Amino acid sequence: MSLCKDCISGVTHEGTPTGQWEIIGTINCYVATPTSDYPKEKVIIYLTDGFGPQLVNNRLLADDFAKNGFKTVIPDYLHGDPIPVDALNSPDSNFNVTDWMAKHGPEQTRPPVDKVIAALKETGVTSFGGTGYCLGGRYVFDLAFENIIKVSAVSHPTFLQVPTDLEKYLTESRSPLLINGSEFDDWFPPSAGAKADEILGEGKFAPGYRHEYFEGCTHGFAVRGDMSNTQVKKGKEGSFKSTVEWMKKYL
Repeated sequence: MSLCKDCISGVTHEGTPTGQWEIIGTINCYVATPTSDYPKEKVIIYLTDGFGPQLVNNRLLADDFAKNGFKTVIPDYLHGDPIPVDALNSPDSNFNVTDWMAKHGPEQTRPPVDKVIAALKETGVTSFGGTGYCLGGRYVFDLAFENIIKVSAVSHPTFLQVPTDLEKYLTESRSPLLINGSEFDDWFPPSAGAKADEILGEGKFAPGYRHEYFEGCTHGFAVRGDMSNTQVKKGKEGSFKSTVEWMKKYL
């Protein structure tokens, strides 16, 4: 399987990240820490799209979580080899998504996440929230299946098998789940959202389930959306707001 065109499309956002790069469990990580007092035993693990923490958009989002009271860690689970920023909407880019995906399967990308979580546990962290975008959404599901994370939030996830992964979530996970979906998404189309509602909604998933749907938005909107587009701006800000609310409720 490979990524879709929208996985490597979007815009870079303006802003200056305020977090720090740190080595955690031998893995390079971007760490955003609240400036005021916060619960030291809680951390949000932010699992990025294919652009990794190197994309300023991802670091700015992590900083925003920190501003809302959550220490947030982005593991560089792509081993310093993200999709290059110049591949964004660039017809002149030499980036080959198929070749890149061959080097970034679960056997390469999951171990760094586990190392970071293990290292954070050694520092006294006991509760983890997982938020994942695109490719990262797949790993949030996997962590939730194993009940490694206490609460889950995914935005336009890729590589989910519908309905199989949703049914597995229902039977194996205890992690409250938020899904931020959009109108135009080859990976998680509205029909997948409807199936998630059918399987997990109306109290069927006792720990907690919420599905947000953003009209006029395309796969990637929550991270790489064009903020000059009113609907996309509303979707990007709305998905962040719902994720923060979810974390505050359950983490």
